[in-house]
Amino acid sequence: MKIMITTDSQIRALKPTNKAYRKGCGRGLNIMVHPTGQKYWIYRYKFNDKENNLSLGIYPSISFLQAQKEAINLKEQMREGLNPTIERKVLKNANLQGKGNTFKAVALIMMENHFNGKSHGYKDKSLRYFERYVFGWLGNLPITSVKSAHLLDCLERIQKLNLGNTIKKVSLLINLTMKHAMLRDLIQSNPYDAIKGMVSIPKVKHMAAFTEESEVRGLLKSIAEFKGTFIVYTALQLAPLLFVRPKELRTAKWEDIDLQKSEWKFLVTKTNTEHLVPLSTQAVKLFEDLFSLTGRNEYVFPNGHDPKKPMSDAAINAALKRLGFDTKTEITGHGFRAMARTLLHEKLGFDPNVIEHQLAHKVPDALGQAYNRTRFIEQRIKMMQVYADYLDNLKM
Repeated sequence: MKIMITTDSQIRALKPTNKAYRKGCGRGLNIMVHPTGQKYWIYRYKFNDKENNLSLGIYPSISFLQAQKEAINLKEQMREGLNPTIERKVLKNANLQGKGNTFKAVALIMMENHFNGKSHGYKDKSLRYFERYVFGWLGNLPITSVKSAHLLDCLERIQKLNLGNTIKKVSLLINLTMKHAMLRDLIQSNPYDAIKGMVSIPKVKHMAAFTEESEVRGLLKSIAEFKGTFIVYTALQLAPLLFVRPKELRTAKWEDIDLQKSEWKFLVTKTNTEHLVPLSTQAVKLFEDLFSLTGRNEYVFPNGHDPKKPMSDAAINAALKRLGFDTKTEITGHGFRAMARTLLHEKLGFDPNVIEHQLAHKVPDALGQAYNRTRFIEQRIKMMQVYADYLDNLKM
C-alpha cells in the first residue's frame, strides 16, 4: 500500500537513494527526491490521453502549501480544457512581450532556452543561485530599469561573503540574462558590460579537498576502515563532522566539551574569538567512546609519546596518507572545511552566512558585526545534524 505524503515533516524525512524516486502528495502533485538529496515538485497529469510531467520548482523554495495551491490551479485549467504545460509557456512568452517584464521573468526564460539539453541537476543548481543571490535584489525590477549599479550592488553582497566561485557563476547568469533581454529587443545595451571586472574574486589558498559525492563516499569508507590507534581513528571520524581547523581539533580539551548540552566551546586563536560547535548525535557518541580512554587527560587527543601534550600536528595528514590519499592534491586535514562548505551549500542548500559562522569566519553584516558565536545558533544546530546524517547516508 502506497503512503501519501500529507505533511512537511514527511517530506523532510525522505532520504535520497541511488536512484531518483517520487512520492504522491494528492491531486497529481508529487515530490521527487534526487540521489543528491535535492527535492522538487512535479505535477503529473494526463491530457488528450498523454501523460505529462510539469515541474513546479524546488522544495523548500516552493513550500508544500504553495505546491498544493498550484496543483489546484492546474486542475482548474484542465477542467477548462487547457493544457497546463502549454499555458505556462504562453504565459511566460506573454510576460516577455509585456511592459511589466521583470528581471526574474527574463532570467527564467533565458534558462529555459539557454539550458535546453542540460541536465536537471545543472538547471536546478543555476536556479538555486538565482533564488539565493539574485532574485531577492533584482527579481522584481523591470528589465528595462536594471542598471549597472544594481548589478554591482548584487555582486558586492556576494563578495562580502568571500564566495569567489559563487561570484563567477552568478556573474555568468546575470550576463546571460541581460544578453537574452537584448536578443529579445527588450533593452538596447547590456548594463553588465560596464561592471565587468569591477568585482574582484577573492583569491584563496585552496587546501586539497574532496567536494564530489563519489569522492567523499570513498573517503568516509576508507576512514571507517582505518587500522591505526583508536585516538587517531576517532579524530579522523570527527574531522568531517566538526570541520574545525586541524589545530583546533588536535588541541581540543575535555573541559571545553559539554556532552550533556551537545556543544564544544573554545577560543579561535586565529581570530581571537570564542566559537561554539553544536555536536550532532554522531559526534557525541564518538566523544563518549573516546572519553573512557582519554577522559582523565587534559587533551581529548593526547600525544602518543607524551600524554600531557596534544596530538602531533602531522597525525591527521599522516593517517590520510596511510589510507592512500595524496595530501597535496586530494585531501588534507584542513580540506574537511572546504568539503563541508561546498556540500552544505551546493548539496544541502544551507545559507552561506550560517555556514561561514560555523566555520568561524569573520563575515561583516549590515551592522558591521564580524562574528558572534551564538548567531544563527538554531540553524547551525540543525545544520550540523543534517550534515552528519547526510554523511552517514553517503557511506551506505
